[in-house]
Amino acid sequence: MSRTLKLCSVMVAALVVVAFAQAWAATPEELAKESEAKCVATAKDKPTAETIMAKVNKAAALLEKDGDAALPKFQGKDSEFIFSGTYIWIHDLQPVMLMHPIKHQLNGKNIATGFKLPDGRELFVMMNKDLARKNGACWVHYLWPKPGETAASQKLSYIKLAKKGDKSYVVGCGSYDLTTADVEKVAAK
Repeated sequence: MSRTLKLCSVMVAALVVVAFAQAWAATPEELAKESEAKCVATAKDKPTAETIMAKVNKAAALLEKDGDAALPKFQGKDSEFIFSGTYIWIHDLQPVMLMHPIKHQLNGKNIATGFKLPDGRELFVMMNKDLARKNGACWVHYLWPKPGETAASQKLSYIKLAKKGDKSYVVGCGSYDLTTADVEKVAAK
């Protein structure tokens, strides 16, 4: 077989593999369902403030290393970043949602407005301002629906700023079961 024919055969085989991989890749809707199902299934194990901080720190380190290429690792049934009834989400400083494992329809959207707190402040704008005031990491209180529910519940989340080159990521994770006292115990250590 000639060298050109061999090269063409290899290229065709590669295209077939890529086509099959794309056909088998989960859609955003499927990944969101998988993510939500894992979140609900793991909810019996309540996260601690330490666990949430450790997962956010690990996610931030991954983003600082791999940038946007890391985003798929935060969603789906096999993600280590969906655990104990919670999950990691990532937005930027604009704020645009870069990756929400359950509310995939937010991905790529400007989230500066539309998420008002009871006092009238916009949630993600407030998070970014708190982050700047707290030197790149802090805990925030707000209302958000639990996975599988539509009504908003009180949530306490840890957020941290991560950077890769000139791109900034706000990495967050929270719980509906943590209290301010739980967070204060961690801060005292």
